Amino acid sequence: MTTLTLSGRGADSSFLLQRAQPAMTGLIDGSLSTLAPVFAVALATHQPIYAFFTGLATAIGAGVSMAFSEGLSDTGDLTGRGSPYRRGTITGAGTFLGGVLHTLPFLIPEYGLALVVALATIAFELVALSWIRWRFFGTGFLRSFLAIALGGVIITAVSAALGAVS
Repeated sequence: MTTLTLSGRGADSSFLLQRAQPAMTGLIDGSLSTLAPVFAVALATHQPIYAFFTGLATAIGAGVSMAFSEGLSDTGDLTGRGSPYRRGTITGAGTFLGGVLHTLPFLIPEYGLALVVALATIAFELVALSWIRWRFFGTGFLRSFLAIALGGVIITAVSAALGAVS
């Protein structure tokens, strides 16, 4: 299996800059930024449906925000990052996807089961993000996993503390 790298020229480099990097930015942002509100609400209320609507609203809001941020960050002319509309769309969709995946388990009405399934989904997300970084960006799998997991642990600890306060 050949790993694409940014040091390459031509199509590989364009794919990474214009497609893979915006998607990765969105997936990481969505996966991490939605953890705090979803789990704070879940732990505070013990009502999975409230956590679901919180996560859905957060994933939509974060997706729109990231789409605009990426699309307006540069025109792509000087950086070679391609169309700002395409990058914004890719980043926004990745952010929404990353945020909604661990929100979906909160459609399960039983609180304990919803929490366990959500945590398993987060573990899957961490492994998938680490694999994508390894596959497309040549970053070591374990190093990627630890870096992404560290962000998730910090955010989850903060949200658990906030949820426990209520």
